[in-house]
Amino acid sequence: MEYLLVAGAAFLAFSNGANDNFKGFATVWGSNILNYRQALTLATIATVLGSVASLVLAEALVRQFSGKGLVPDDVAGSQMFILSVSLGAAVTVMLAARAGLPVSTTHALIGGLVGAGMAQGDGDVNFGSLAGAFLLPLLLSPFIAATLGVLASRFLGRRAQRREDACACITVEPVAVQRGAVGVLARRIGGPRLIMGTDAQCDQIATPAIRLPVASALNRVHTLSAASICFARGVNDTPKLAALLMTAQAFDAQGASLVIAATMAAGGLMFSRRVARTMSQRMVKMNQTQGLAANLISAALILFASKLGMPVSTTHVAVGSIAGVGVGGRSIDWKTTRTVLLSWIATLPLAAVLAYAIARAG
Repeated sequence: MEYLLVAGAAFLAFSNGANDNFKGFATVWGSNILNYRQALTLATIATVLGSVASLVLAEALVRQFSGKGLVPDDVAGSQMFILSVSLGAAVTVMLAARAGLPVSTTHALIGGLVGAGMAQGDGDVNFGSLAGAFLLPLLLSPFIAATLGVLASRFLGRRAQRREDACACITVEPVAVQRGAVGVLARRIGGPRLIMGTDAQCDQIATPAIRLPVASALNRVHTLSAASICFARGVNDTPKLAALLMTAQAFDAQGASLVIAATMAAGGLMFSRRVARTMSQRMVKMNQTQGLAANLISAALILFASKLGMPVSTTHVAVGSIAGVGVGGRSIDWKTTRTVLLSWIATLPLAAVLAYAIARAG
């Protein structure tokens, strides 16, 4: 049975990687900053680093997703319970990944915990603990992310309209720059002057002390923000999955985290493309600045929740912030978004039914 438990938890981590691995880089691929293979490689590396960091940053999530407090301790520690939770959640997440739907592994895990708990013993599930510790953060987080996304998009307004030839220069010499259609800003900073305009306007400066292509700099910041989301996902998701291995007493915390990190990376490298296409190319059309704002919102909320031991969904937060920016910029595809939302509604009950059936069959 121990080998089955390890295989079940590994399958869940593999499915999680297939569905979640690319979510941080959705706006980067959608903005054509990186191609799919480059974005996928960086997403995988950042996720693995987050998995390692989770040993320090997210101990509370390991305790929550062992099932203790939600079901009786004797049920939470049983091997059949752990196997049922793993397989019920894994099948649900993998089905969604193959359909190109970005669903929440956290939702699937909770569904698995409830379904397996109801099938074991007297079916005694602490629904009060379920609502307070699990469902409340999961329900609130996408609304918070979407609200911040709408506010960010509206605040950016015309600032979000990015020029590929935007340029900034600092010069210590007196300059005379012809103003173009977009204008140019020259501001004295002590002795030097800051010149902001286009490449053509900066070309008129003979000897700039510093010249910075703004679009190129924003590309780097955008990529870094995407990596921060994948890092945050590794921090938030790894403990939830490692808890299954630790409850089965198959590995200690370090060993469980390494196994989960490796299998998540494998799933992401092999099966990320369909979910990536949905989030990058079908939900929302964003420019670079809006995508950067969505990524920073997502990363901040996920890391904050992980530190507090709140089991938020990376999927819900990332999709919420992207949808919020799309609503604020009036560029959201409502048909695709509705399909994604319906898949969220179906995730928990489907995982619960599968886990219940597996537990009963065992």
